Parts: sequence; C-alpha cells; structure tokens
Amino acid sequence: MPNWQGRAAEMAATFMIGDGLLGLVQPRRHVALWQDDAMGAEQLVAPFRDRPGRRRVYALVQIAAGLVLATRQRDQVATARATRSRSTST
Repeated sequence: MPNWQGRAAEMAATFMIGDGLLGLVQPRRHVALWQDDAMGAEQLVAPFRDRPGRRRVYALVQIAAGLVLATRQRDQVATARATRSRSTST
C-alpha cells in the first residue's frame, strides 16, 4: 500500500531544507524574489525585508525543522519494515 502521507511529509521536509538553505546563503535575493506579485507570499516575507539576519535565523529554524521531519519519516519507515518483517515471518 502506498505511503502517500509519508511521501508528502518527505516533500515538505525537502522544501523546508532547500528554502532554508537559499534563505541562509542569499537572504536578500530570496526575499526580493517573493516580495512582489507572489500570490499572497508578500505578507509572509514582509518581516524579512531589509533584515537579512532575521531571514538567516529563520532559515536555520527551517533547516532544523526539515531535518527533524525527515528523520521522523526514516524512523517510521524502519518501524513499518520491522512490523512487516515480523508479520511475514510468523
């Protein structure tokens, strides 16, 4: 049975880590990309305008949260495999 919930979480983790890395390395450029005509994202980046340090701190939080989410997926996959292995061996 496909694990769509796990896959969605993995995609979210990948996005969080990637977006965080871009915000960490190029905070001004990354915020500028989303500050105009971005279908509502303008309000999300407003607190980071002209504040690259604030964006970098948020980037570290994003990266950490993405890694935690990805790690949880790894743990859930390992648990599911162990459960499947036990049920097929009995």
